[in-house]
Order: sequence, then structure tokens, then C-alpha cells
Amino acid sequence: MKGVIFDGERPRVVDDLEVRDPGPGEVLVGIRAAGLCHSDLSVVDGTIPFPVPVVLGHEGAGVVEAVGAGVGHVAPGDHVALSTLANCGACAECDRGRPTMCRKAIGMPGRPFRRGGAELFNFASNSAFAERTVVKAVQAVKIAEDIPPTSAALLGCGVLTGVGAVLNRARVDRGDSVVVIGTGGIGLNVLQGARIAGASAIVAVDANPAKEAVARQFGATHFIDASAADTDSVKAVKEILPTGADHAFECVGSTRLIRQAIDLLDRHGQAVLLGVPPAGAEASFVVSSMYLDKSILGCRYGSSRPQRDIALYARLYREGRLLLDELVTTVYPVEDFAKAADDAHHGRVARAVLTFA
Repeated sequence: MKGVIFDGERPRVVDDLEVRDPGPGEVLVGIRAAGLCHSDLSVVDGTIPFPVPVVLGHEGAGVVEAVGAGVGHVAPGDHVALSTLANCGACAECDRGRPTMCRKAIGMPGRPFRRGGAELFNFASNSAFAERTVVKAVQAVKIAEDIPPTSAALLGCGVLTGVGAVLNRARVDRGDSVVVIGTGGIGLNVLQGARIAGASAIVAVDANPAKEAVARQFGATHFIDASAADTDSVKAVKEILPTGADHAFECVGSTRLIRQAIDLLDRHGQAVLLGVPPAGAEASFVVSSMYLDKSILGCRYGSSRPQRDIALYARLYREGRLLLDELVTTVYPVEDFAKAADDAHHGRVARAVLTFA
């Protein structure tokens, strides 16, 4: 079968992958579509250290082909969106409703794939850049068949992370003010999460002025072009929000922009970190500014509970309240992975989606 692998040197499309049958508590899914997220590219460029060889991809949707013993919530033929959380469901964190903090779901990649006699790792417990993949049953969330797979694929990462950061981690309330730094795939979902939450002022900041129209489509009430020579982004935001923002989301992964997010906060404001800077990067801030009840919040995977949240977001999509189709800029056959990766790297797409015949 076809898939995208990374061997430590370069990513490439191969057609001789094999995947094992599902074991107890596992599901075999035939992938129909998979979003290309910057996390996949971060494995390739080394920002996210990961063992190789690995089958890439972690944002996918497809159809269940087989289930292992003990799986009852999905069956062959069901349409599913996949999460990356292979949480155990039984530890203290899972019991508290915090599956993103399950220690058994972090840093333990399996090797369900084979190629030429060698085993390959799965990425993010998922590996959606393959025609078929095996995941834990808890990762497969049943969705309506009328949701296009190219849109459904995005539920499993970009939407969970961005919308979840707003609703679950920051808990943005009606009338709050929100600043979103970076309007890529995650930033756009933060924007629409803020819109769904009822925020009053939603300010998007991006160095690409061409993104203004789509940012406003997703919920931005204001747009600041950070690339303009005469633009001081902090000053420009303060002209809109004189006392600062209730919530500032950094969606780029820049320590400079993390500092900017902190500097934009009003009293009792929250800076939420969603972008991924290089491992070991350090950011600074003025400590005395934090004593006005300000907070800096890390956020993993939108602090989500995927079985609940994916089902909710799928319902909001079908009700016309959450945008998915509009996130998909370009669809590529998996054979065109290199083109999709180049377009994503250069910011030509909000989300590139790979499809499998």
C-alpha cells in the first residue's frame, strides 16, 4: 500500500508498506483523506525529534475496515475521524477528563508498519499518510457519512487544537476580547473558536496581508498586517484594545511573538501558547507585569476530550456554525506530497489535504 515515510534524510512516497491486523482494543482504518499539518513538517526539519523510519501523518479520516476484540463503539463500514490521543482511559488524568495529560499516550510510538522486512514507527499514534493504519479504539470517533473526508480529516488536529484551546483551555466567555497571532491552520480555528464562544473583539495579526479575507471569514473583527514597515503590532492592537486583551493566542511558535502575546494582555489576561518553537527555546517576559493576575498557559492538543469534542465539532459543522470546507485550500493525491509540503512550508495554503484513491 502507499504511504509517506521519513527515514531521517528526506520524506518520500512509497507503495510497498504493510500494516498489521488490529489487536484487542484496536481499529484498522482505511484512510480517505489526511491534512498536512506543520507538525509533520517539523518532524522532517528536526523541530520535533522523532525516531525513524516513521510513517508520517496524524490528521485523518476514513472508514473502519476491521476491529479487534473488545471494540464496540465502531464497526466495519463506520466513517471515523481520528485523534492522536492513544490515552489509556484508566489513569488518574484520564479519569479526571484530561486525556491529553495521559502519560501512556506520550512518547511511546508503536511499530505497526513493515517495509521490506523492516519495522516502521507510527507518528503521533496515528500515521494518517498511509492507505491503512491501525489505531487504538479510543482514537476512532464515529462521524456522519455525509461529512466529506477532506473536511472531516481536519477535525482530528487543527480543529481540536484551535477551537479546543479557546473553549477548553482559555474558556473564552461572551464579550471577551481575543488576539490571535498567526492565521494559519491553527490560528483560523482559534478565530472561529472565539466567534463560537461569543467574543466581542477578535483581532487577527499576521505578516501576510493576503490572509485578511479568510481571517475575517473565520471570525476576525479586525486584522493587523504585521509585515507593514510602519506597523508596531503591539501598538496597533492597543489602538483597538486600549487596555489590552483578555486572551492572546500565539499560533506561530516564535519566542518573540510569545513575548508579544504576553505584552498584549489586559489585567487578568491569559496568553495561550499553541505554536511550537524549536526544542529548548526559551522566552522572556517582565515578571512584575504578571502580578496583575495575568497567566501564561501551555496547551496540548486543545486540552481536548476527542470522543466528546470531535462529535461536537462535527455537529456544529453540520449545523453551519463551524467551518471545515473553507479550511481546505488545496487537495492533492498522496503522490504529490512534495508539492503539498512545499505549498504548506511557504504559506500558500491554510490546509493542504492529501487523498488516497
